[in-house]
Amino acid sequence: MSEPIISVSGLRGVIGESLTPAVAARYVAAFAGALPEGKVLVTRDGRATGPMIADAVRAAIAAAGRTPLDAGVASTPTAGVLVRSEGCVGGVQISASHNPAEYNGLKLFGGDGRIIPAPRGEEVKQRYFDGPIPWATHDKIGAAETLADSTSEHLRLVLAIVDVELIRAKRFKVLLDANHGSGAVLGKPLLEALGCDVTVFGAAPTGLFVHPPEPTETNLTLVAEQGAQGGYDAVFCQDPDADRLAIIDGAGRYLGEELTLALCVEHLLRQTPGPIVSNCSSSRVTQDLAEKHGVPFHRSAVGEANVVDAMLACGAVLGGEGAGGVIHPQVVLVRDSFVGMAMVLDAMASRGLSLAQLADELPAYAIHKTKATVAPAQLAATLAKIEKHFADAEVDKMDGLRLDWPAEKKWLLVRASNTEPIVRLIAEAPDKAAAVAVCEEAAALID
Repeated sequence: MSEPIISVSGLRGVIGESLTPAVAARYVAAFAGALPEGKVLVTRDGRATGPMIADAVRAAIAAAGRTPLDAGVASTPTAGVLVRSEGCVGGVQISASHNPAEYNGLKLFGGDGRIIPAPRGEEVKQRYFDGPIPWATHDKIGAAETLADSTSEHLRLVLAIVDVELIRAKRFKVLLDANHGSGAVLGKPLLEALGCDVTVFGAAPTGLFVHPPEPTETNLTLVAEQGAQGGYDAVFCQDPDADRLAIIDGAGRYLGEELTLALCVEHLLRQTPGPIVSNCSSSRVTQDLAEKHGVPFHRSAVGEANVVDAMLACGAVLGGEGAGGVIHPQVVLVRDSFVGMAMVLDAMASRGLSLAQLADELPAYAIHKTKATVAPAQLAATLAKIEKHFADAEVDKMDGLRLDWPAEKKWLLVRASNTEPIVRLIAEAPDKAAAVAVCEEAAALID
């Protein structure tokens, strides 16, 4: 990789190749220089390269005439909370999310504590590539500050959305797999505050991952085995910046990331009916739950910023993405693994059911994912060909091409990659064979 991957709300790349101190400094200055005067939060997810990138980020913020406020290692949702609680005008989280150790990246926050939406991200991207970079003169350089307590406010907000005493009375035995990311910084205190008997794998935020950092079933095989052997009520698995949560039940069954949001939606709607949002690549189970409880369901384009935009527009009581990302507006408008853990424990305690029993109540679906090479110049024609072939489907072009067959409870999403000349095909159906079949049928149409 010679160039970093820049999305609407951040940047990531391979350290020493596409992500260097110079790249980080220019990108952050392109962001910070357009902010109002004030403090800009700086946090990182525990990766070994984080301190080096943090040095460049703080320097760039100061050189743009703003005040860098360093909160050290913290999760991405914690960063969103701190931007608000500390009155910052923006924030930078240093993280490459679930990418391997050689990667790092930058996520940008607005003063409202959410990842910046697409229009602002495009402005930053344009300034990064085309300038001008608004460096400050010598008399306007910012002076760095340090924040000693990064967890108390986030902890308070999460505890406020659950019945703490009821959960404490259950004395759940919980395994937290932080995998040497940032998750245990708040995860351990949270679970202890909820009265859990907690064991933490990879508590120290060193970035020396014990297993690949994306919390998929394949990567969590050993964690699942240890969870089953240890007699745990729940196993919670975070990605390095702790905005995603995968769940394993007491028998070592991987429930995954898709059911994280569903478990939380089912629990909340039993207490607080209201609109629900998930993105167009997430499982249909969330839509089914909204329909079951008689509340509006809204679908957004892929991407956290798009989910939050839709949540704000409809006044959602909960939203998120199937990749283990739960967004609770009373805590922070950021995907939050801590919200997920607390709500799942609250559901177990309030209903007196095991995690397995809660999961078994949910509608069952199978998702299949694949990809195919498509040149950018051929993308429109390819999508049109697929749409024409599946003439019996309902069509949604919010983000790529989504085809729905409501009577069969089946859907297909064909969406172009932002970084490669490929399209990703995702299908879901009540059984695996049907999901695979519709993906293969669509892939066969691609030249």
